[in-house]
Amino acid sequence: MTVKLTVVRAGALTTVQDEGRRGHAHLGVPRSGALDAPAMRLGNRLLGNDPGAAVLETTLTGCALRPDRAVAVVVGGAPCPVRVDGRPAPWGTPVRVPAGAVLDVGAVTSGVRAYVAVAGGVAVDPVLGSRSTDLLSGLGPAPLRDGDVLPLGAPAPGPAAPAAVPWPGPPAELVLPVRPGPRADWFTPAALRTLTSAAYRVSPHSNRIGLRTEGPPLERARAGELPSEGMVLGAVQVPPDGRPVVFLHDHPTTGGYPVVAVVAEPALAAAAQAVAGTPLRFTLG
Repeated sequence: MTVKLTVVRAGALTTVQDEGRRGHAHLGVPRSGALDAPAMRLGNRLLGNDPGAAVLETTLTGCALRPDRAVAVVVGGAPCPVRVDGRPAPWGTPVRVPAGAVLDVGAVTSGVRAYVAVAGGVAVDPVLGSRSTDLLSGLGPAPLRDGDVLPLGAPAPGPAAPAAVPWPGPPAELVLPVRPGPRADWFTPAALRTLTSAAYRVSPHSNRIGLRTEGPPLERARAGELPSEGMVLGAVQVPPDGRPVVFLHDHPTTGGYPVVAVVAEPALAAAAQAVAGTPLRFTLG
């Protein structure tokens, strides 16, 4: 029979995420998917799941869940306290949660997003090939609410990965390697030097759509507006205030502000765990 998880406490923002909806940007459909994909994959491997099986992505305050049958889970990503029916349980390694017990994923102690991987994966109905929640388009399941019930898939046969593995920590300083973007010529040479030499910080207004920055504005060499054009994951768009915005997984597929640079995708996992105020540097690479 299908195991079900009841959401006892949804937290500030908990969503279902997997590897996202790749290949639909030409239709106006964002990719979505887990912001810290390495954390999602590691949690799944520890349980013997497919690396891209759907997990729960929590934001800052965690969540609490009750399975109707015994199930194995891994809580990883941002460090946080884990309890099963009020008793401390290990973070970052598989934990058995008995039927009817409450798994409480507490507020993160560093970083931003914790991931709850469950044996068999979260088996909500896929939309366009993905189970991910997309906050911008509204595709996929809605963000979790108290009382929601989630079905799980069948646990994979065979052994899981060894339980003792290292997890990367949240960045004390976020370093994002960039390459020049398609509209770098819309900015002055001084602005391009500023981008890769000035000190920025992560703005508290960041979200799954984009990582906003605080720091010196970038001066334009050209005035006027751009027609809307395609945007890619990691695009560094510069709105009228001049402060760069790094597009993350729920970003729009088109936009009208110039893209001064593009961040390499592997660096974006660290951006998912950078708290507001984290020092940020853009580097050429």
